[in-house]
Amino acid sequence: MQPVSVPIILVSPTQKNNEKVVSRPLAKFEPSFWGDRFLHFTPPNEVTKLRMEEEAKELKEEMRKKLLESIKKPKEGLQFIDAIQRLGVAYHFEDEIEVLLENFHNNKNNYNVNDCYQNNLHFVSLHFRLLRQHGFFVSSDVFNKFINENGSFKEEIASEVEGILSLYEASYLKVHGEKILEDALEFSTRHLMSLSRQVSSVLAEKINHALKRPIHRCIPRLEAKYQIYFYESEPSHDVILHKFAKLDFYLLQLLHKEELQKLTRWWRNLDFPTKLPYARDRIVECYFWIVSMYPEPKYSISRMAHTKWTKLVSIINDTYDAYGTIQELELFTQAIQRWDKRYMNELPEYMKLIYETLLDTSLLLDDELAKQGRSYAFNYLQQEWKDLCSSYMQEAKWCDLEYIPRFDEYIKNGNVSSTYLQILAAAYQGMEIAHANVFEWLHGQPKPLAAICMIGRVLNDIATFKFEQNRKHVATSVECYMKQYQVSQDEACEKLQKMMEDGWKEVTESMFRPNAIPMPLLLRILNVNRVTNEIYSIDSDGYTFSKFSQDKITALLID
Repeated sequence: MQPVSVPIILVSPTQKNNEKVVSRPLAKFEPSFWGDRFLHFTPPNEVTKLRMEEEAKELKEEMRKKLLESIKKPKEGLQFIDAIQRLGVAYHFEDEIEVLLENFHNNKNNYNVNDCYQNNLHFVSLHFRLLRQHGFFVSSDVFNKFINENGSFKEEIASEVEGILSLYEASYLKVHGEKILEDALEFSTRHLMSLSRQVSSVLAEKINHALKRPIHRCIPRLEAKYQIYFYESEPSHDVILHKFAKLDFYLLQLLHKEELQKLTRWWRNLDFPTKLPYARDRIVECYFWIVSMYPEPKYSISRMAHTKWTKLVSIINDTYDAYGTIQELELFTQAIQRWDKRYMNELPEYMKLIYETLLDTSLLLDDELAKQGRSYAFNYLQQEWKDLCSSYMQEAKWCDLEYIPRFDEYIKNGNVSSTYLQILAAAYQGMEIAHANVFEWLHGQPKPLAAICMIGRVLNDIATFKFEQNRKHVATSVECYMKQYQVSQDEACEKLQKMMEDGWKEVTESMFRPNAIPMPLLLRILNVNRVTNEIYSIDSDGYTFSKFSQDKITALLID
């Protein structure tokens, strides 16, 4: 049962006993589900860990040789790359996979795609999906051979389970104007639902998993956990690759647990759950968000710094949304614009704590970036903080006035209040390939960024719509759309779902080469969208209510 949110009368931290009490729209968030669980993590002894690392190193080199050999046989090569990616070990072979797929794309091995795959739906779909995932444009016309004279997919291909499953996964790489892929999604989904009732239990489980979690929209690291299980059941699976994937998953999970242990200690030392009890205590959920964006070992330091930033965003969001008065929020917004501790004394006591922590944390980051000659990176992040708090202030004013803005007005502000611009600016701090032009591109809100901001804002609104109605809260995108276009709630949600689908197409299209910014940076944008897809769904906010994300966090960080 979800907690009911009601206005509660509390004395402000800045008030004396004889002063007027303040009504605050408290949300009464649930306490942390995880408590101090990750504080008590005990890693294996060093000897055991070193032995596992040495074994993983040997297996990795064996896999590298197999991967380079696989290029001689296109079908085997594609299947091997797909397996490596599904199992979560592709980050070890980024350069090799790049070269192999570029060769496939440019036909450097002098093979004809049509001759090689002929009418094999599985390989045509796999070739299409892998190349598009890596930014190589492949025309959707490759599927014309599976269309009949009536313009529909041929029913005779529906019995090919592997082919239909591959077509289904490929259809999620669609962009604007590709009706054939829209039809492919409908066709493959319908037949997979039917096939799941006719095949073996393991294959049925695999099909049902895919229907719920299409690869292109899943967090790769989390998906690897499930794929390791499915891969073992395949008769032709590579035993060495499977062993390497399991060992690598465990070793990387150890690193993630160590990071989360340090972050939990940092969070407990701040004692914000006690000092700011109105805010969500969600350090584990914050880390899940960030580790899903970039789980690779080389980003360890960045991940930890980024999690701290994101937790501070969450605290400030709750301050604007579920505690502060308009007068207090005006003062805080002004202080953020000034970004100077000299203005801290003007704030209420509870805001001083937030403001000082934010500025102290930023100072450490600014110093580190200055050593790298990348101070410009922090300057952009600081500007995103200012814009974010201004957008929060706008929503607080709308709420106070009980004003329902026009939908387009709401979305323009919501692109900033969604926090995704700030999240990406923080992510790029730790990626040295993010030069000044990247941050200028980011700040300009190009189409893929506007798309993920819109998706994040709308999906969050739909997930929390009913919960937020129980307390005084700014109108959501659902209500704004209903009012502006005079439609029902169901019609509004249907239109918003269509907008989000168009947003996914925008993100996918932005990955095609030549890219506006380096591919590793674009991948973080895609991964932000994937995390959003995991955290939020209809009536389930997995950040606010841990029960909705508990199984995913357990799969990634505990089991």
